[in-house]
Amino acid sequence: MHNRQVPLLFEPLRLRDVTIPNRAWMSPMCQYSAAATGPDIGVPTSWHKTHLVSRAVGGSGLIITEATSVSSEGRLSPYDTGIWNSAQEEAWAGIVTAIAGCGVVPGIQLGHAGRKASTVAPWDGHRSVDPSDPLAWKTIGPTDQPYGDFEPPRAATTEDIGKIIDDYVAASERALRAGFRVLEIHAAHGYIQHQFLSAASNTRDDEYGGDFSRRVRLTLDTVEAVRSAWPEHLPLIVRVSATDWATDEPGLEVGSWTADQTVELAKLLSARGVDLLDVSTGGNVPGVRIPVGPGYQVPFARRVQQETELPAAAVGLISAPAQAEAILTEGDAVAVFLARELLRDPYWPRRAARELGGVINPAVPRQYERGYPAGRP
Repeated sequence: MHNRQVPLLFEPLRLRDVTIPNRAWMSPMCQYSAAATGPDIGVPTSWHKTHLVSRAVGGSGLIITEATSVSSEGRLSPYDTGIWNSAQEEAWAGIVTAIAGCGVVPGIQLGHAGRKASTVAPWDGHRSVDPSDPLAWKTIGPTDQPYGDFEPPRAATTEDIGKIIDDYVAASERALRAGFRVLEIHAAHGYIQHQFLSAASNTRDDEYGGDFSRRVRLTLDTVEAVRSAWPEHLPLIVRVSATDWATDEPGLEVGSWTADQTVELAKLLSARGVDLLDVSTGGNVPGVRIPVGPGYQVPFARRVQQETELPAAAVGLISAPAQAEAILTEGDAVAVFLARELLRDPYWPRRAARELGGVINPAVPRQYERGYPAGRP
């Protein structure tokens, strides 16, 4: 525990050549609000701009977009944003400019949903789009085994895997041209990277399945390819699910992804140029019991912090400013990601600064200064 006069939550964090002005960051959250058909498919809209820039004005030091698909078939739903074509890239560039204009760092999360793709928006249920619906498409996975009651995917060939990696690289190049300063690879929540990592979903017997070293290959190959395309001076983050919650027996591999394996993966990612691990959990095995509660995922970030050289960020039911500050001062993480709390309160970082007695950067926009007492966040 550190004795600090200045809250650590409001100290900057430098990753490579990027200085993030504070450590209260916006977690990726899908909005399911892009066009599903026509020339604007996957293009972020005025809703996305308002959603993201509102949180930038609210003081989040790093804004990461929703899971942005690297290909049309990688979308979680027909209404997801993408960055596989020039129209999407151009739209993101305008949003990036607006975010950066608020004094915060714009980041993008690149994702491919794999066997969990082609699903309806969450307010319409938790299921696949009906295969007879024109909006549906055939999904892809490590094998032809489905996620729960979702439509079965087809098993990815090695050519498919190569294309997935190439799509991540092409998307990272578009993200760079759009002006993003931080890139996150989504390897959590039961999407394609996580599907290959976990023995619960990856029962292949080739070079991309089997033991740990082969199951992590897709993620490592993706990271290596993206890191070679993403500039050396800009940070690369990976989001992982630290556990499938399918077992509570530490140290035992019982057909799922575990915290022990996450620690080993973190070491491999660090050696390949990843700068921070964004530590979440779950999403790959349906029907598991998750002990949800305030900060329930923080212990997994703590293990990465304590057992590897890779910095970790914590996420998951972090809502109170004092709670966020304690996570940082106790060394459980170097930053916190906020999700639903920022949906409820886009200005949470500025409120946290008032509660903790700190001064937050970025500064309040001049247009809003009259709403804040002199010298306060």
